[in-house]
Amino acid sequence: MLEKKTTLLGGGLAAALVTTLTLALGGCSMDTTAPASARQDAASDAKGSFGRADCRKAKCIALTFDAGPGKDTPELLDILKEKKVHATFFLLGKHHVLKHPETVRRIQDEGHEVANHTWTHKILTDEEPDGIRAELEKTQVAIEKLTGKRPRLMRPPQGRTDDKVSEVSKELGLSQVLWSATAKDYATDDSALITQRILDQAGKDGIILLHDIYKGTVPAVPGIIDALQKDGYTFVTVPELMAPAEPEPGTVYRP
Repeated sequence: MLEKKTTLLGGGLAAALVTTLTLALGGCSMDTTAPASARQDAASDAKGSFGRADCRKAKCIALTFDAGPGKDTPELLDILKEKKVHATFFLLGKHHVLKHPETVRRIQDEGHEVANHTWTHKILTDEEPDGIRAELEKTQVAIEKLTGKRPRLMRPPQGRTDDKVSEVSKELGLSQVLWSATAKDYATDDSALITQRILDQAGKDGIILLHDIYKGTVPAVPGIIDALQKDGYTFVTVPELMAPAEPEPGTVYRP
């Protein structure tokens, strides 16, 4: 159902090919940049928040979760709280945000970045601008009602984006965030395999994509965090990864 774009490929090559294919399928000519490049190019008066680390100096990586919240998200939040890790949650609106309002509030209250993953997971490149706008705006409104804040980030379903999506995203104040490491956890409940796939693809200034709605994912998270912290990584949210730059609406960020 989610992020099923390619056959299984190994390691970082898979992530690179996924990102390239994603943009090529959309026929994109929009502005794309890496979080590290945005950070490097930030103006001297840029005001992006550093959070727990200055990623210009630290070995940073962002942990992100798509398509929740779900029944296992509270357990995930307990793990993140224990590990003192902040993540970025790209939430689905109709059957998730509306179904789990207290979890959405908890995500916000515990310092995670609350982001938009559309209302019903439609492929945005298949929609006309009004359809794209509806998918994003409904989720913006639902999240704002619960948290008091409108998201500033969105992840297009299956990572598929194009100029139409970018234009509507800019209009709504949303930056687009892709990824560099994915476990394809929609296809396996094997937590050890999910862990190994992420560790094989992890890299400095990377963005990890997982789903907190699949059986094997949440149990894999402690091992992923422990192994990467042992290897010197600091976990940050996506905006913290690009600080002191701030997310630019409409821009596609891909490590």
